[in-house]
Amino acid sequence: MVILVTGGNGQLGQAIRKASKNNAEMTFFFADSDILDITNPENCESIFNEVKPDFCINCAAYTAVDKAESEEEKAYNINVIGAKNLAESCKKHNAILIHISTDFVFDGENNVPYTEEDIPNPKSVYGATKLQGEQEIQKILERYFIIRTSWVYSEFGNNFYKTMLRLASERDSLNVVNDQIGTPTNANCLAKAIIEVIKSNVESQKLLGIYNFSNEGFCSWYDFAKKIFEINNVKIELNPIPTSAYPTPAIRPKYSILDKSKIKKTFGIEIKSWEKALL
Repeated sequence: MVILVTGGNGQLGQAIRKASKNNAEMTFFFADSDILDITNPENCESIFNEVKPDFCINCAAYTAVDKAESEEEKAYNINVIGAKNLAESCKKHNAILIHISTDFVFDGENNVPYTEEDIPNPKSVYGATKLQGEQEIQKILERYFIIRTSWVYSEFGNNFYKTMLRLASERDSLNVVNDQIGTPTNANCLAKAIIEVIKSNVESQKLLGIYNFSNEGFCSWYDFAKKIFEINNVKIELNPIPTSAYPTPAIRPKYSILDKSKIKKTFGIEIKSWEKALL
Protein backbone atom coordinates (compact mmCIF):
# COMPACT_ATOMS: atom_id res chain seq x y z
CA MET A 1 0.00 0.00 0.00
CA VAL A 2 1.48 3.33 -1.11
CA ILE A 3 0.54 6.57 0.66
CA LEU A 4 1.42 10.03 -0.64
CA VAL A 5 1.51 12.72 2.05
CA THR A 6 1.38 16.35 0.92
CA GLY A 7 2.71 19.02 3.27
CA GLY A 8 5.21 16.41 4.41
CA ASN A 9 7.28 18.82 6.50
CA GLY A 10 4.32 20.46 8.24
CA GLN A 11 3.40 19.48 11.79
CA LEU A 12 0.82 16.86 10.80
CA GLY A 13 3.04 15.60 7.98
CA GLN A 14 5.88 15.11 10.46
CA ALA A 15 3.53 13.43 12.94
CA ILE A 16 2.47 10.98 10.20
CA ARG A 17 6.15 10.39 9.39
CA LYS A 18 6.72 9.51 13.06
CA ALA A 19 3.67 7.17 13.13
CA SER A 20 4.67 5.55 9.83
CA LYS A 21 7.68 3.91 11.52
CA ASN A 22 5.26 1.56 13.29
CA ASN A 23 3.52 0.62 10.04
CA ALA A 24 6.13 -1.12 7.92
CA GLU A 25 3.44 -2.71 5.72
CA MET A 26 2.74 0.75 4.28
CA THR A 27 5.04 2.71 1.97
CA PHE A 28 4.90 6.44 2.60
CA PHE A 29 6.09 9.16 0.24
CA PHE A 30 6.35 12.55 1.95
CA ALA A 31 6.21 15.55 -0.37
CA ASP A 32 6.65 19.10 0.84
CA SER A 33 5.91 22.15 -1.33
CA ASP A 34 9.41 22.12 -2.83
CA ILE A 35 8.60 18.70 -4.34
CA LEU A 36 4.85 18.99 -4.80
CA ASP A 37 3.14 22.33 -5.34
CA ILE A 38 -0.50 21.33 -5.08
CA THR A 39 -1.58 24.55 -6.82
CA ASN A 40 0.14 23.26 -9.98
CA PRO A 41 -1.93 20.52 -11.70
CA GLU A 42 0.99 19.40 -13.88
CA ASN A 43 3.16 18.98 -10.79
CA CYS A 44 0.40 16.94 -9.14
CA GLU A 45 0.14 14.68 -12.19
CA SER A 46 3.89 14.21 -12.36
CA ILE A 47 4.13 13.12 -8.71
CA PHE A 48 1.09 10.84 -8.96
CA ASN A 49 2.60 9.20 -12.05
CA GLU A 50 5.85 8.66 -10.19
CA VAL A 51 4.49 7.53 -6.80
CA LYS A 52 1.30 5.72 -7.94
CA PRO A 53 -0.39 6.15 -4.54
CA ASP A 54 -3.31 4.14 -3.22
CA PHE A 55 -4.02 7.00 -0.81
CA CYS A 56 -3.18 10.67 -0.74
CA ILE A 57 -3.25 12.40 2.66
CA ASN A 58 -3.53 16.13 2.07
CA CYS A 59 -1.79 17.90 4.94
CA ALA A 60 -0.85 20.87 2.74
CA ALA A 61 -2.85 23.98 3.62
CA TYR A 62 -2.70 27.71 4.07
CA THR A 63 -3.28 27.93 7.83
CA ALA A 64 -2.21 31.49 8.73
CA VAL A 65 -5.70 32.41 9.92
CA ASP A 66 -5.16 36.15 10.34
CA LYS A 67 -2.90 36.64 7.32
CA ALA A 68 -5.53 34.96 5.16
CA GLU A 69 -7.74 38.02 5.63
CA SER A 70 -5.23 40.05 3.58
CA GLU A 71 -3.86 37.17 1.47
CA GLU A 72 -7.16 35.79 0.23
CA GLU A 73 -5.84 34.80 -3.19
CA LYS A 74 -2.95 32.82 -1.71
CA ALA A 75 -5.26 31.06 0.75
CA TYR A 76 -7.72 30.30 -2.09
CA ASN A 77 -5.01 28.88 -4.35
CA ILE A 78 -3.71 26.47 -1.71
CA ASN A 79 -6.92 25.55 0.12
CA VAL A 80 -9.29 25.43 -2.85
CA ILE A 81 -7.35 25.03 -6.10
CA GLY A 82 -4.84 22.74 -4.39
CA ALA A 83 -7.60 20.49 -3.03
CA LYS A 84 -9.24 20.45 -6.47
CA ASN A 85 -6.00 19.47 -8.21
CA LEU A 86 -5.37 16.62 -5.78
CA ALA A 87 -8.94 15.41 -6.19
CA GLU A 88 -8.52 15.40 -9.99
CA SER A 89 -5.28 13.42 -9.74
CA CYS A 90 -6.82 10.98 -7.25
CA LYS A 91 -9.73 10.40 -9.61
CA LYS A 92 -7.45 9.79 -12.59
CA HIS A 93 -5.18 7.43 -10.64
CA ASN A 94 -7.95 5.69 -8.66
CA ALA A 95 -6.53 6.83 -5.32
CA ILE A 96 -8.49 7.66 -2.18
CA LEU A 97 -8.03 11.21 -0.90
CA ILE A 98 -7.86 11.89 2.84
CA HIS A 99 -8.24 15.65 3.20
CA ILE A 100 -7.63 17.48 6.48
CA SER A 101 -10.11 20.27 7.20
CA THR A 102 -11.00 22.43 10.17
CA ASP A 103 -13.48 23.52 12.83
CA PHE A 104 -13.28 26.98 11.20
CA VAL A 105 -15.85 25.84 8.61
CA PHE A 106 -18.41 26.47 11.40
CA ASP A 107 -19.50 29.85 12.78
CA GLY A 108 -19.02 28.91 16.44
CA GLU A 109 -22.57 29.85 17.41
CA ASN A 110 -23.51 26.33 18.56
CA ASN A 111 -23.83 25.34 22.21
CA VAL A 112 -23.58 21.60 21.58
CA PRO A 113 -20.73 19.78 19.78
CA TYR A 114 -20.74 20.03 16.00
CA THR A 115 -21.56 16.86 14.08
CA GLU A 116 -20.63 16.05 10.49
CA GLU A 117 -24.22 16.85 9.47
CA ASP A 118 -24.23 20.41 10.84
CA ILE A 119 -24.35 23.10 8.18
CA PRO A 120 -21.04 24.98 7.80
CA ASN A 121 -21.06 28.77 8.01
CA PRO A 122 -17.46 30.06 8.06
CA LYS A 123 -16.75 33.56 9.36
CA SER A 124 -13.16 33.94 8.12
CA VAL A 125 -11.30 33.72 4.81
CA TYR A 126 -9.42 30.72 6.13
CA GLY A 127 -12.63 28.91 7.09
CA ALA A 128 -14.32 29.84 3.81
CA THR A 129 -11.44 28.56 1.68
CA LYS A 130 -11.22 25.32 3.65
CA LEU A 131 -14.95 24.78 3.11
CA GLN A 132 -14.62 25.52 -0.61
CA GLY A 133 -11.81 22.97 -0.76
CA GLU A 134 -14.11 20.37 0.80
CA GLN A 135 -16.79 21.22 -1.75
CA GLU A 136 -14.42 20.87 -4.72
CA ILE A 137 -13.41 17.41 -3.49
CA GLN A 138 -17.05 16.36 -3.11
CA LYS A 139 -17.84 17.51 -6.64
CA ILE A 140 -15.01 15.50 -8.16
CA LEU A 141 -14.67 12.37 -6.04
CA GLU A 142 -16.82 9.58 -4.70
CA ARG A 143 -13.90 8.03 -2.80
CA TYR A 144 -12.68 10.47 -0.18
CA PHE A 145 -12.39 11.16 3.52
CA ILE A 146 -12.61 14.69 4.86
CA ILE A 147 -11.40 14.89 8.47
CA ARG A 148 -12.22 18.09 10.34
CA THR A 149 -10.02 18.84 13.31
CA SER A 150 -9.28 21.66 15.75
CA TRP A 151 -6.52 23.41 17.72
CA VAL A 152 -3.73 21.19 16.37
CA TYR A 153 -0.38 21.19 18.15
CA SER A 154 2.67 18.93 18.44
CA GLU A 155 6.41 18.97 18.97
CA PHE A 156 6.70 19.91 15.29
CA GLY A 157 6.22 23.27 13.57
CA ASN A 158 4.65 26.39 15.02
CA ASN A 159 1.62 26.04 17.27
CA PHE A 160 -0.03 27.34 20.43
CA TYR A 161 1.73 24.88 22.73
CA LYS A 162 5.20 25.91 21.59
CA THR A 163 4.27 29.60 21.43
CA MET A 164 3.12 29.56 25.05
CA LEU A 165 6.39 28.02 26.22
CA ARG A 166 8.42 30.50 24.18
CA LEU A 167 6.48 33.50 25.49
CA ALA A 168 6.76 32.22 29.05
CA SER A 169 10.55 32.20 28.67
CA GLU A 170 10.46 35.86 27.61
CA ARG A 171 7.83 37.36 29.93
CA ASP A 172 6.69 37.41 33.54
CA SER A 173 2.96 37.45 32.71
CA LEU A 174 0.65 36.48 29.85
CA ASN A 175 -2.93 37.30 28.91
CA VAL A 176 -4.86 34.48 27.19
CA VAL A 177 -8.41 34.44 25.85
CA ASN A 178 -10.85 32.48 28.02
CA ASP A 179 -14.15 32.81 26.10
CA GLN A 180 -13.31 30.71 23.03
CA ILE A 181 -14.11 27.07 23.75
CA GLY A 182 -12.83 24.09 21.80
CA THR A 183 -10.60 21.02 21.98
CA PRO A 184 -6.83 20.77 21.48
CA THR A 185 -5.71 18.04 19.10
CA ASN A 186 -2.32 16.39 19.46
CA ALA A 187 -1.12 15.91 15.87
CA ASN A 188 0.33 12.53 16.85
CA CYS A 189 -3.15 11.33 17.90
CA LEU A 190 -4.58 12.60 14.62
CA ALA A 191 -1.82 10.90 12.63
CA LYS A 192 -2.53 7.55 14.30
CA ALA A 193 -6.27 7.96 13.64
CA ILE A 194 -5.63 8.63 9.94
CA ILE A 195 -3.55 5.46 9.69
CA GLU A 196 -6.34 3.50 11.40
CA VAL A 197 -8.76 4.82 8.78
CA ILE A 198 -6.42 3.63 6.02
CA LYS A 199 -6.13 0.18 7.63
CA SER A 200 -9.90 -0.24 7.71
CA ASN A 201 -12.01 -1.67 4.92
CA VAL A 202 -12.01 1.65 3.08
CA GLU A 203 -13.22 0.11 -0.16
CA SER A 204 -16.65 0.02 1.44
CA GLN A 205 -18.47 3.10 0.16
CA LYS A 206 -20.44 3.40 3.37
CA LEU A 207 -17.26 4.25 5.31
CA LEU A 208 -16.28 7.17 3.08
CA GLY A 209 -17.24 10.79 3.73
CA ILE A 210 -16.76 13.48 6.38
CA TYR A 211 -15.49 12.78 9.91
CA ASN A 212 -14.59 14.86 12.96
CA PHE A 213 -11.47 14.21 15.01
CA SER A 214 -9.96 15.97 18.00
CA ASN A 215 -8.97 14.82 21.43
CA GLU A 216 -11.79 14.41 23.97
CA GLY A 217 -13.11 17.05 26.32
CA PHE A 218 -12.98 20.82 25.94
CA CYS A 219 -11.35 23.92 27.34
CA SER A 220 -10.66 27.57 26.65
CA TRP A 221 -7.33 28.81 25.29
CA TYR A 222 -6.65 30.05 28.84
CA ASP A 223 -7.30 26.56 30.26
CA PHE A 224 -5.05 25.06 27.57
CA ALA A 225 -2.22 27.47 28.41
CA LYS A 226 -2.64 26.83 32.14
CA LYS A 227 -2.29 23.07 31.61
CA ILE A 228 0.74 23.51 29.34
CA PHE A 229 2.52 25.51 32.04
CA GLU A 230 1.45 23.07 34.75
CA ILE A 231 2.91 19.97 33.06
CA ASN A 232 6.09 21.83 32.09
CA ASN A 233 6.56 23.27 35.61
CA VAL A 234 6.52 26.82 34.28
CA LYS A 235 5.83 29.57 36.81
CA ILE A 236 4.16 32.58 35.20
CA GLU A 237 1.34 35.00 35.93
CA LEU A 238 -1.47 33.91 33.59
CA ASN A 239 -4.48 36.20 33.16
CA PRO A 240 -7.78 35.27 31.50
CA ILE A 241 -9.11 37.91 29.09
CA PRO A 242 -12.17 38.16 26.80
CA THR A 243 -11.84 37.98 23.02
CA SER A 244 -12.83 41.65 22.88
CA ALA A 245 -9.57 42.52 24.66
CA TYR A 246 -7.50 40.74 22.01
CA PRO A 247 -8.93 41.72 18.60
CA THR A 248 -7.61 39.82 15.55
CA PRO A 249 -8.14 40.32 11.79
CA ALA A 250 -9.97 36.98 11.51
CA ILE A 251 -13.09 36.10 13.49
CA ARG A 252 -12.54 32.95 15.53
CA PRO A 253 -15.33 30.52 16.45
CA LYS A 254 -16.43 31.09 20.06
CA TYR A 255 -17.44 27.45 20.32
CA SER A 256 -15.84 24.75 18.19
CA ILE A 257 -16.18 21.45 20.03
CA LEU A 258 -16.45 18.58 17.54
CA ASP A 259 -18.58 15.47 18.10
CA LYS A 260 -16.36 12.42 17.48
CA SER A 261 -19.06 9.74 17.77
CA LYS A 262 -18.97 8.86 14.06
CA ILE A 263 -15.23 8.21 13.73
CA LYS A 264 -15.14 6.27 17.03
CA LYS A 265 -18.08 4.07 16.07
CA THR A 266 -17.07 3.52 12.44
CA PHE A 267 -13.39 2.72 12.96
CA GLY A 268 -13.28 1.67 16.61
CA ILE A 269 -10.84 4.45 17.40
CA GLU A 270 -10.17 5.21 21.05
CA ILE A 271 -9.48 8.89 21.66
CA LYS A 272 -7.46 10.30 24.56
CA SER A 273 -8.66 13.28 26.56
CA TRP A 274 -6.88 16.48 25.63
CA GLU A 275 -5.24 16.53 29.08
CA LYS A 276 -3.83 12.99 28.73
CA ALA A 277 -2.68 13.71 25.18
CA LEU A 278 -0.50 16.51 26.59
CA LEU A 279 1.43 14.22 28.92
